[in-house]
Amino acid sequence: MEKVRLTQYSHGGGCGCKISPEYLNRILNFNLIPLDDNVKKPLVESSSRDDAAVYDLGNGQGLVCTTDFFMAIVDDPLDFGRIAAANALSDIYAMGGSPISAIAILGWPVKELSIEIARTVLEGASKMCQEAGIAIAGGHSIDNPEPVFGLAVNGLIDINCIKRNNTAEHGDLLFLTKPLGVGILSTAGKKGIIQEDDHRRALEIMLTLNKVGGRLGKLKGVKAMTDVTGFGLLGHLCEMCNGNELGAKLHFDKIPQLPNLKYYIEQGCTTGGGIRNWKSYGHKVKVRNEFERIVLSDPQTNGGLLVAVDPTAIANFEAFVKSLYLYDSIKHIGQFEKSTSDGIQVFFV
Repeated sequence: MEKVRLTQYSHGGGCGCKISPEYLNRILNFNLIPLDDNVKKPLVESSSRDDAAVYDLGNGQGLVCTTDFFMAIVDDPLDFGRIAAANALSDIYAMGGSPISAIAILGWPVKELSIEIARTVLEGASKMCQEAGIAIAGGHSIDNPEPVFGLAVNGLIDINCIKRNNTAEHGDLLFLTKPLGVGILSTAGKKGIIQEDDHRRALEIMLTLNKVGGRLGKLKGVKAMTDVTGFGLLGHLCEMCNGNELGAKLHFDKIPQLPNLKYYIEQGCTTGGGIRNWKSYGHKVKVRNEFERIVLSDPQTNGGLLVAVDPTAIANFEAFVKSLYLYDSIKHIGQFEKSTSDGIQVFFV
């Protein structure tokens, strides 16, 4: 198989390709046709900007439905497939569910890149799905100017265990399960200046399934959950705040970060997605310096879970994560508060 740099064929990479929150809100700002009694209505749909749709199966379970795809964020085709699959599966875990099936979505520049490379992308995705305990059952492909890959995924969830992104309450504690900085380090990789250890660490983050979400969904005291992807930590936190007119206070020094971010930022390794993100929601956030702004609006690909926990259940939550040997990786980073008269505000302490 020929050696190529897949990222050279992509104008963006990973979840940094996402349309900005500002534009997405405009796209979704339309009046849905009212559903009549013959149309099955979802329990969770797009109005809350949640991670996936959920349908009641009538037996105490819900069907969780989602899709995610993007352009290459790494050069290695096997890793591209693995990352894209892990990222798509994350939406199921973020709802508190478990995946049951996947369908592949492939766009490929067949005159520019060999079919063998596309096959390797699919092989990587299949390996990641096997790790999640499911198979890729089929898919659809098109001839496309840029390599694009992802999955449509279905999962199952107990109706009483659905974890939405907008059900946090005043006083809930906020936890994050993975460090930030994937977008910055991916840009460094595209520029060819990333150090090997930093590349390996970013790859490890993107290739780690958010399986813990399926367990957290069953845990009493977990009020809300979402995954941190293309809108950066601040964008997804603002979506969490929207549900109950909340604000938040963050402890920046407690937010886990990948190494050497300041160095790469000084080398110009910021992302266009991060700039678009800040333009969309920066008026809701009061950061103390440029470094905080860049890190917290940086698009993540298969980033960690943001978890809202009732403070009265914190002992049970901490005992649970210790039992999974995750205590050192899940960090308490802030707390939800009532919003100010200006609406959503995220402050730093």
